[in-house]
Amino acid sequence: MTNRLKGKVAIITGGSSGIGLAIAQKFVKEGAVAISADINAPKDSKIDFIQTDVTDSSSLRSLVENVVEKYTHVDILVANAGVSEKKAPISELDEDNWNKVISIDLTGVVLSNKYVVQQMEKQNSGGNIINMSSILGVVGGEKSQAYSAAKAGVANYTKSQAVTYASQGIRFNAVAPGYVNTPLLKTLPKETTDSMVEKMPIGRLAEPEEIANVVSFLASDEASIVTGALINADGGYTAL
Repeated sequence: MTNRLKGKVAIITGGSSGIGLAIAQKFVKEGAVAISADINAPKDSKIDFIQTDVTDSSSLRSLVENVVEKYTHVDILVANAGVSEKKAPISELDEDNWNKVISIDLTGVVLSNKYVVQQMEKQNSGGNIINMSSILGVVGGEKSQAYSAAKAGVANYTKSQAVTYASQGIRFNAVAPGYVNTPLLKTLPKETTDSMVEKMPIGRLAEPEEIANVVSFLASDEASIVTGALINADGGYTAL
C-alpha cells in the first residue's frame, strides 16, 4: 500500500456507506485524513464524521469551517452524496421525487463544490475536486428522468469547472460508474439487479472498492495531468 495521499485532508460527501465509505477507507489507507460529510455516521472509527446536509448551504459552510478549524486546510473533495429515483414513464413523473433527486444529486454537488473551492482559493495551493456522475449520465436509462438528468448535469458541469479553475491548480474530474454492488442495490427486486448484471460488460456488478481505486488515483499527484476528464464505466476517459 502506498502513501500517495499522505498529509492530504479529504472531505467525502455521502462517505458513510456504499461507494463513499469505500473511498474514505481507501483514502485512509493511502495516508489521508478522511472526513465523511453525511447524514449518518460511518461505522469505521478511522473516518472522521461531520453531520452534513448537502442541500443546505449553512450546513456546508459549517462543514468546511469545522474541517479547517481542526485540520487547517482542505485538499480533496469527493462529492458523492446521492439518492436514487422513483423510475416511471415521464407521463407518470413524481414531481416531488424529481425535486428531491435534483436537489441532492445535482445541486448538492454544486453547493459542496462551491464552499470547498472557496476555501481552496483562500489557501492558494490548488486542490482536487472529484464529482460522482453515473453511467446513466452518459447513456440513456429506461424510465429514468431525475437521476439521469442530475448525473449528466454533474458530468458536464465538472468539465466546465475544469476549464475555469485549471490555471489555479484546482483539478476537477467526474467519475461515472456502472452498476455497483452497494447496499442501495440490495433493496431492489432481484429481477432488477439481474438486468443490471446483464448490461455490465464484465458480467457482474462492480464493487465499491474498485471505484475507490479510481478515485484514489485521481486524488493523487500522480494524476496531475488528468484534468477535466470524465472517467467512464468501461475504465476509459474523455479528457478536455
